[in-house]
Amino acid sequence: MTIEVAQFICLNDNFGLLIHDRATGATASVDAPDGEAIAAEAERRGWPLTHLIITHHHADHIEGAETLKKRFPQMKIVGAASDAHRLPALDQAVADGDEVAIGHSRARVIATPGHTTGHVAYYFPEDEAVFVGDTLFSLGCGRVFEGTTDEMRLSLETLANLPRETLIYCGHEYTQANGRFALTVDPENPVLRDRVERVAELRAAGRFTLPTTIALENATNPFLRVEDPLVKKAMGMDDANPFAVFAAMRERKNRFS
Repeated sequence: MTIEVAQFICLNDNFGLLIHDRATGATASVDAPDGEAIAAEAERRGWPLTHLIITHHHADHIEGAETLKKRFPQMKIVGAASDAHRLPALDQAVADGDEVAIGHSRARVIATPGHTTGHVAYYFPEDEAVFVGDTLFSLGCGRVFEGTTDEMRLSLETLANLPRETLIYCGHEYTQANGRFALTVDPENPVLRDRVERVAELRAAGRFTLPTTIALENATNPFLRVEDPLVKKAMGMDDANPFAVFAAMRERKNRFS
């Protein structure tokens, strides 16, 4: 891999994520939940920020941008062209299929509407890594605030079709809570049960549950398994189409506690 990724907790459960291009020293922050915490980590590592790549406009993903720009004036801000009116001033406005260069490393922009209409992910094919913001979570997915559940399912399907070894970096540490819900809609999945136990061990030890992989999510994340007959049966929707199952699952998760 040409990149090194550092992840750490910001705010309450947001991930700070730094992408460091080993060849050139270029470093990007994925979103800006906490400018001071991100700047401190970048400086501690000797990785001055050259880029801020934004997944979506929610405050807990952009509120630290001004602080970062002051600390690293050379930093270029990248985000969705369709959301430019509600993002920090962009140096590079991108759309689906565009390329973002972090030093010698290249990311492909993937439009992932659903959580918000302008949400994007950043996929580094040579490094087998994707940064998905709040679209896909470990064992779950984001709430549908602006788009439709159909859009969200299609966005998740796009991500699920990436190469199976791809590492997934999400915007929040939600895996343990998501696992509790997953067991209610996929109770006969032994891989899921084993994973939930492993997640509990990791969290008890104070360790992160991310990154996950495309293969692991396809095997255990119920939101990627809405075509599975056992999941449909557990939902009481044996004959329903996958879009209806997904919508019902997302609504059930909204009410889950």
